[in-house]
Formats: sequence, structure tokens, C-alpha cells
Amino acid sequence: MKRLILFISLVAVTKILAAQDRVTGKSFATRSEVIAQHGMVATSQPLATQVGLDILRRGGNAVDAAIAANAMLGLVEPTGNGIGGDLFAIIWDAKTKKLYGLNASGRSPGALKLSYFLENGIKKIPAHGPLPVSVPGCVDGWFEMHQKFGVMSMADILQPTIDYANEGFPVSELIAHYMQLSGGFLSKFDGFKETYMPNGHMPKKGEIFKNPFLANTLTEIAKGGRDAFYRGAIAKTIAKYMKEQGGFLSYKDLASHKSEWVQPVSTNYRGYDVWELPPNGQGIAALQILNILEGYDIKSMNFGSLEYVHTFTEAKKLAYEDRARFYADMDFNQVPVDRLISKEYARERSAMIRPDRAARSFPSGNLRDGDTIYLTVADKDGNMVSLIQSNFRGMGSGMTPTGLGFVLQDRGQLFSLEKGHFNVYEPNKRPFHTIIPAFITKDGKPWISFGLMGGAMQPQGHVQIVVNLIDFGMNLQEAGDAPRMQHLGSSQPTGEKMTNGGTLYLEDGFDYEVVRGLMRKGHKVSWANGAYGGYQAIMWDDENGVYYGASESRKDGQAAGY
Repeated sequence: MKRLILFISLVAVTKILAAQDRVTGKSFATRSEVIAQHGMVATSQPLATQVGLDILRRGGNAVDAAIAANAMLGLVEPTGNGIGGDLFAIIWDAKTKKLYGLNASGRSPGALKLSYFLENGIKKIPAHGPLPVSVPGCVDGWFEMHQKFGVMSMADILQPTIDYANEGFPVSELIAHYMQLSGGFLSKFDGFKETYMPNGHMPKKGEIFKNPFLANTLTEIAKGGRDAFYRGAIAKTIAKYMKEQGGFLSYKDLASHKSEWVQPVSTNYRGYDVWELPPNGQGIAALQILNILEGYDIKSMNFGSLEYVHTFTEAKKLAYEDRARFYADMDFNQVPVDRLISKEYARERSAMIRPDRAARSFPSGNLRDGDTIYLTVADKDGNMVSLIQSNFRGMGSGMTPTGLGFVLQDRGQLFSLEKGHFNVYEPNKRPFHTIIPAFITKDGKPWISFGLMGGAMQPQGHVQIVVNLIDFGMNLQEAGDAPRMQHLGSSQPTGEKMTNGGTLYLEDGFDYEVVRGLMRKGHKVSWANGAYGGYQAIMWDDENGVYYGASESRKDGQAAGY
């Protein structure tokens, strides 16, 4: 009888859950959030999470822990980031109760001119080799953050990664997979094999990998500060290597580099302020999409519905037309940010959306005016860091300076070569950037620090997270685990134009009837051929005084607190 009662109870619970799913639209696998009182770290690799957590336990603050975790990720996840790449961050400072934005992206070589590409018949900057290399901004970003907010010494912050680099670590599953892919086409470049293939092959899952070159480089940085990287022997080695490879990045380019503190920009979405950084990144695309969606009753549509997926996709297409035309280095252009993220402009643009039909193309506004890592950290004092860092395409350009232990980014590939374009290649200019950190506040108080990875997926992913949380009532973990959609084929800042409506890619979990409905509206639909993102998030629960952490299963990541 007890077994029968238990069986009936389980059936009843299952039915209740199924009914809830029909109401909320949540019918996917998820797990519990992590909850802790004193601090939280969420990264895409468990060893990096533990390094960040150890820094918090030893008295470091959120900025110290974020730098330590980022340094560690450069070692254990070189397929997404490293000190050869760029960095962006949004920091909530508990003392001043303000958000601070950091643009630590590098500029193009001063000696490389647009004429070089035109005279050599190069119509698009290549993905690998010396030509797409721009100044790596990561290390300067670390020291800018540390100088403004850090409390521990940089030597102590970098020491865990130095130790792991010397002693070795077991390569985790997904990272090993991507390392295998990268090795196949980057091993032809000088210095790559010596750094990443010491045993004649890229490390496999569970294999112990060491990077003593990187340990030495980080030791020099810990001793000599940011100038050791941009003005010392490291800079000279980079410049010499690039010249030997036929590249243009010079010692002068490195020595003149500087990061920039910028004011984050926001839009209010149903009472919540969503914050991004202004261009040269693409963060404001998320704000543009949210402004358009706010004009619709998204909650009543339900998650995964035909109406919601169609409306989201069309809103994305509209925002990405402006992204293609206007997003660029603001030192070279008057980018109309205020107008682009205004509610009035969103209403004008949303009038172009047809509920019954997918657009094959949209005009950009008439205005007068990949791979990556994301991590987030929060500490006992209420400081929170939203940080994203990248080489751009996986392990970057393949340019691996002799004996330094890292690959230089290929971010310069994202310049346009079209004369007159906002994002056209120019010397000493920051390219269009895909990596974007995000933050949400409520009534002037911090709520959620979050982000995810994946090139053009990132603004789309940010919007889906916000909508999942606010419209569909998901918790922090569910919002990241929910099936995602990604529209590709929009016009691009590198010059490509959308003429066929692009393609909507859906992860498993969307109903077949929804797919059929989308196709009837004129969407080209395909199933996702890869994982879309690498979401990490931390939420502050002001009522209970605790942090919630989340890390999704699309990466090797972990959220942990104490």
C-alpha cells in the first residue's frame, strides 16, 4: 500500500510539474543554483573558479579574485582567452555604490595602412597569421582594475597560475576538444608547437599539461608590473617575433597602449536597469533588442512559443543592421549611442516588424546624430565584477611569440576594408569587438552580474537571459540552462549585407510545431550545430544577504561560493 501511495504521489507531482511547464514554458533539464553568504565565483573552468575563491578566502576582494581567475583561465582555457587578447569589465564598487566600465581593448598597428590591403588585393582581413594582430590589452586591463580597486599584491594574485603553469594541470573535456581542433591549423606557425604541443600533440582530456613559458612571463609581470609586458623584454620579444613573421605590430604600438575607463550605458527593461559598455563593443545591441521587445507582452507569449521566437528574431535583425553600420571605435566616429538605445527609436524600428512574415532584409536606422571566456566574482563587502576576455577566434591568430607561452589575438579581423565605413581599418584604431560584459541593477542596487560567450551570439544571449529572468520568471540557473536560439546572417560591421533573411538556429528543446510555424512565416530554420554560449552569473539577494551563483552545462564551468 505504501508503494502504491508513493507511486500515486510521484505521478501527481509529475503532473503538477508538467502543468507548471505548460504555464511557464519551462521543459528542460536544469539544476539548483549555488547559494553562499561571503563570496561567489563563476567561471568556465573549475580550477579557475577555485583559484578565485582562494583569493577571496585569503582576504582579496572581487577585483583581485577576478584577475586571478582570468590569469588562470589563460592557462587552462587557452582556446578562449589569454594575455595575448583583450578585456572588458563592468565593476560594481560597494563603497561608491556605482558601476565602472573598463575598455581594455588594443589598437591596430600604427605602421599598417588601409592602402596595404587594397594594393595587395586583400578584400577581407584574414583570420590567422600576422595581419589580424592588434595590441593585446588584457594585462594593462588587469593593472588598471587593480590600481583602482585591488587590495592584494599582483604577485600574490598571479602566483596560483604561475604554480599551476609550472606543475601542470589535467586538461578538462571541452577545452581538450577545442585544443585538438586548433592544433590542426595553428601548428604551422612558429612557436605554437613548442608551447602547446611539447609531446608532439595537443593535450587530450585528462592529460597533464604544463606551460613553463607562461609561468616565466607571468613571473616577469608580477615583478615588473604592466610595463614589463608593454615596455620591457616581453614587448621586445613580441615586436621581434612579429617582424620576423611579416607582421606590423611594433614595440612602439605596445609601449603607447592604454586602457580606458568608460561610463556604462543602460536601458530600463520593465523596471530593471540593464547595463552594457558603449562601442567599440556590441553591448548596446542587447539594449536595442530589449527596447523593441518591451513594446510586446512577452510574458503572455510563453517561453519557446512561435510568437516569441519570431518577435525576438525580427528585433535582433533590426538591431544588427545598426550594429553593422554604426558600431566602431568612438575615438574615430560620432556613434549616436543615446539615439540608438532610446525608447523612441525602438518604437520607430519596431513598426517594421510584421507578425506574419520574416523579413529578408532591413534598412539600418536613418540617424543624424567565436571564442571567449566570461567570469564573474562577488565578495563579502558587496563588490561585484563582470569580466570578459578573449583571443577572438579560439586560440587567436596563431602568432606565438618565442618563449612567452601565449598566442596573440586576431581581433583585427573584425575591421571593414570598405572606405567610409565607421569600422574601416585605420592605424591605431580599436576594431569592432564582440565581447561584452553585462550587469543588471534594480532601484539603484546591484542585482545580477552576468555574461556569456560566443561572438555574435552574445547580445542575443544577453537578451534571452534577461527575458528568461524577468518575463518568464526563471531562476538564475534556469535562465542559463534554457534552450537558446541564435540568428546568423545579419549584416556585419565587416561589410557583409543581409539579403536573404539569414538563418535561425535552435538548440534542442523547441517544439516541432514552433519550427513549422517559423518556416511558414518565411524563416530559414536549422538545428544548432554547437553549444551557444558559456553563461556565468551571480545574483545578489538583498533581502537575505546572500549570493546566488550559476554556471551552465555548455562549458566545463563551475559556480562556487563560501
